[in-house]
Amino acid sequence: MSGTPKILTGRVAVVTGASRGIGKGIALELGTAGATVYVTGRTTTPGRLPGTVHDTAAEITELGGHGVAVVCDHRDDAAVEKLFAQVRDEQGRLDVLVNNVYNSPAAARWLGRKFWEVPAKAWDETFDVGVRSHYVAGVLAAPLLIESAGLIVNVSSPGSQRYMHNAVYGVGKTALDRLTADFAHDLDGTGATAVSIWPGIVDTELLQLVPADAQGRRQVTLPGEGTFDLATAETPRFPGRAVVALAADPDRLARTGKAWKVADLAEAYGFTDVDGRVPRAD
Repeated sequence: MSGTPKILTGRVAVVTGASRGIGKGIALELGTAGATVYVTGRTTTPGRLPGTVHDTAAEITELGGHGVAVVCDHRDDAAVEKLFAQVRDEQGRLDVLVNNVYNSPAAARWLGRKFWEVPAKAWDETFDVGVRSHYVAGVLAAPLLIESAGLIVNVSSPGSQRYMHNAVYGVGKTALDRLTADFAHDLDGTGATAVSIWPGIVDTELLQLVPADAQGRRQVTLPGEGTFDLATAETPRFPGRAVVALAADPDRLARTGKAWKVADLAEAYGFTDVDGRVPRAD
């Protein structure tokens, strides 16, 4: 457990794509802070990677929050509409929306490829679940969030500012940060806030499959970007602590419309990763 006080007791959050990875880490930290957290995803049975929406919801409850699993395909607008109707019916409020869902398996196929080597379907996969899905969730959550002067967090990346992975990835993250800015513009005067966060290299369940080398180091090579020692990576709980800090900040409107590195938020708000570090991957 993180030792986070129950500063979000009575608050309600939705975290999309929370079966595992960054989404799960964020959902767990919101739960640790006492929130009721609706977690979405398609995974109901563990496969090559561990984690299901039901597992995440159960862990949230164990940590002192209240976890609610919702099986949801974010390509299905009707299913997403049903999700937010459920939140309104059951809770009558929504304080935090974290747009995290992303088609990581599809994106991984095209890491390090030149744009002429990346087919048009990769564009559709990236934008359907990763940009459009965030827009749809924002549209449907906005009435609830305006009522509560709530918070939208879009999980983005420095790939919006510099080359990372491939052209489609970068354009997708640039679009997402633009979406954050325009959400904030339209929310001006409502009290609601929209921000992007930029995690660093996160030691997710997928990266935990990387074996140690002869020297005992777990390293991952990203084509064209370098080799990274996973001992210095952040855990999925680190961006979760950033979301908790933002949700609890009465002055967060000062941050609206902008993208923030998780490490910078850690220094500003005074939180650390689970091991006491402030990981920084610039």
